[in-house]
Amino acid sequence: MHRPQRPHRSKSRFGVFAACLVAATGLVACSGEDGPQRSVDAFLAGWRSGDLQAVGFVDPTGAKIAAADVAREIKDLSGELAGTPPTLSRQGDPEVVQNTATATIRVEWALPGETNWTYDRPVRLTQGRDDQWQVIWEPQIVQEQLTRGDRLGLSRDAAERAAVLDGAGEPIVTPRAVVRVRLHPRAVTDVEAVTRELDQAFRAIRPAITPPVDLSNLAKRLDEADPDGLVEVVTLRDEAYRQIKPRIYDLPGTQFRAEKPNLAPTREFARAVLGSVDPAQADDLAEFPDRYSPGDLVGHGGLQERWDERLRGVPGLNVIIKRPGSDGTLEPTGTEVFRREPQPGQPLRTTLDVAAQNAADQALRAERKRSALVAVRVSDGAVLAAANGPGAAGENLAFTAQVPPGSTFKMVSALGLVERGAVTPDTTVDCPRTRTVDGRSFKNSNDFELGEVPFRTVFAKSCNTAFAALAPQLGADGLAVTGRTLGLEGQWNVGLDAFTGKISAGGGATEQAAAAIGQGTTLVSPLAMAAATAAVAKGSFIGPRLLLDPAPEPAAEPGPELKPEAVAAVREMMREVIVSGTGSALKDVPGEPVHGKTGTAEYDNNPKNTHAWFVGWQGDVAFAVFVEKGGSGSGTAAPIAERFLRALSR
Repeated sequence: MHRPQRPHRSKSRFGVFAACLVAATGLVACSGEDGPQRSVDAFLAGWRSGDLQAVGFVDPTGAKIAAADVAREIKDLSGELAGTPPTLSRQGDPEVVQNTATATIRVEWALPGETNWTYDRPVRLTQGRDDQWQVIWEPQIVQEQLTRGDRLGLSRDAAERAAVLDGAGEPIVTPRAVVRVRLHPRAVTDVEAVTRELDQAFRAIRPAITPPVDLSNLAKRLDEADPDGLVEVVTLRDEAYRQIKPRIYDLPGTQFRAEKPNLAPTREFARAVLGSVDPAQADDLAEFPDRYSPGDLVGHGGLQERWDERLRGVPGLNVIIKRPGSDGTLEPTGTEVFRREPQPGQPLRTTLDVAAQNAADQALRAERKRSALVAVRVSDGAVLAAANGPGAAGENLAFTAQVPPGSTFKMVSALGLVERGAVTPDTTVDCPRTRTVDGRSFKNSNDFELGEVPFRTVFAKSCNTAFAALAPQLGADGLAVTGRTLGLEGQWNVGLDAFTGKISAGGGATEQAAAAIGQGTTLVSPLAMAAATAAVAKGSFIGPRLLLDPAPEPAAEPGPELKPEAVAAVREMMREVIVSGTGSALKDVPGEPVHGKTGTAEYDNNPKNTHAWFVGWQGDVAFAVFVEKGGSGSGTAAPIAERFLRALSR
């Protein structure tokens, strides 16, 4: 009896395989539904999702492996990259030779810092007895240098932080010699005596260390420290250390280490403007987890913070292989599989002048109240110095204070009055002890009165009552119009937060009278007043500039040319302030003639509570001095301006 022939499966499979031959190019896979590419695609989808149940696996010996075990090992091998699985794609069709196939896959990892790490890997497959294609699992599929137990990890190389440059293009912050003063706890037998000697020596340093070295808890720190360790006392700049070296070098337990960290010329040098660079703090790491890592240097405050990303550059990023140590923590094996080189930061070019900044810092050094001094170059608006006294505690009052200008604003009022033809320097005006405007009484400092005198005299002596009487001739908005020609309320950007002023406008008679003497609702910053003073000295406003590169936007629009006769009259009267008026403390300052205006600004309803001001210029340097709750401009601010100019002339 003839029996029907049974199909021969292997021969059928061979026939299909033979149909896929391409004579000139070798063996390629078929694109049938049951081809190896379907298993590869399922493997790639499961790799990303973590669910590989749709894929069969064997090890290189042919032994079956559970899909869950493969998924677990992929996650383990991915290590610190496991939270962001790679993008995976098959590159063309697999190549098939009998019952084995090889596919090429592309692995693309998205690393921190918008960095991509891409490479191709082969995936081998074998066809089982049930005709299903199974992936031959091995750790090298994830990355060619991985073996079982390895983990991918990340390491970073800090980029070189760029410098902040002065107006001459030289780095402000450079390596400078310091000495770290430390104590060996075991060697200090008389803690009280050593503390006393150190305290006396530190107090003898000139100029004085600000803030002073606090040794109040030194005894406690020594008691709690490792007896064989070291307790940090203070880090002194080399010039300070050399002053007291003979007094402290042989004290029991002292130890000294010379270093050269990056520092500004002095500790207080434009501190609030420049900011500081410190190791990343907890709030930095919490706010920017993708930007900072422990140990990174981060800008805090001032230009260092505002322009941190530019200055810090882009850290290098490395993918390395790690292995669990004896305690379970991952430790580098020394194998690096990917590297992105660090990109150094870009410098900031400022307009700061080292000599002017040192002079400004020195002038404010002894002032314990919150204070500021700003100096700008008259010819081009460059900010030469921006100092904040010790009492400001790191706040940049020089740029951001919003306070009434007091009688320094008579410079603006006088310009407006002369421009409108209301007065000339020689116009006779009355300066009584008090004047009442709509029920509000205005008086002069210390209740002085001058009687009928030229306008130049009431300006030099800063007569409030005369200006209160003249205020209506400016009109409701005239003072604001004149102030804006000097840059006040302007839209200018210096690269840091800065207040450009707010001038009283549209008020009634009482407000107009108050505004004419720098009270009422008018508010300014020292920077704004220094720029306005420079405009009077030059004859037109030029926006103040702190940053040259990058130049911040928007740049200030130049102001109109001031009426020559009017601005000449104000300059003449500001010279009289120095020669015969309230600014006589600066009369004998060496160098070119000084022009200026004092200011005493009430800041609440108590006439005894006043801020102290002085604005002026000498040669090509205009400046503004402000002392919060400082009393009178002539008694407090003018002497600071004198110290600044004398230091600048040395």
